[in-house]
Amino acid sequence: MEITSGFILAIMALAAVSSIQFFKGRKLNLQIMQHYLRSIEDVVKPEDKDYVWLGGYIGFRAYYKVNRDNIRKFEYTLTLLPRQSILYFPIALLTSRHDKLYIVIKPESKIKREAHLIQKGYYRIKPKIEDEELLQKEIVEIAGTKYEALYEKRRDVELLKYLVENLSKPTNVKHISLTPKTNVFYVLMKPEPDTIEDDIKKIVEFAKEKLKEGPFSS
Repeated sequence: MEITSGFILAIMALAAVSSIQFFKGRKLNLQIMQHYLRSIEDVVKPEDKDYVWLGGYIGFRAYYKVNRDNIRKFEYTLTLLPRQSILYFPIALLTSRHDKLYIVIKPESKIKREAHLIQKGYYRIKPKIEDEELLQKEIVEIAGTKYEALYEKRRDVELLKYLVENLSKPTNVKHISLTPKTNVFYVLMKPEPDTIEDDIKKIVEFAKEKLKEGPFSS
């Protein structure tokens, strides 16, 4: 294969663009991480905290001890698209599709029943739900988007639906659930910098009030 000067110039140009994108994308992802960290921490106000870097510039895990307002622990994982990689970024848009925020809240009160809202078509491989065959199922619509509801009592789904409807962009919520076995309130969502603080406030308020006083808890 003959290597022409044009081919060499193209490789050099790609290398230069990749280098520029690496520094720009790295800076942007770091800024996004810092923004989410500050915004969430300002709302949750943990009494103790710990962070685990996920490597590179893809995100981090946060572990907060709260021990008040019906929240014992608030944990979340933030994973970001690889904006620093001009070559992998288009692939990540197809596979990961967007930045992701996984929230796990462990309340002080006891969650009594299982309930899930899962955005239709979001998962390529549906997550395993223990004793799924025992749950009732139906399709509900929220802000024009269909969700699969799995539940023991329908009123639990109605309360989860109410929370999703009141977030800044309901369709950003991909999966929300209550699991009695682990006593966990879980939210998987697409975070957005402009709305993250308001959304976290509403999620925390839900845990503080509905999980304690509502039909979820004993």
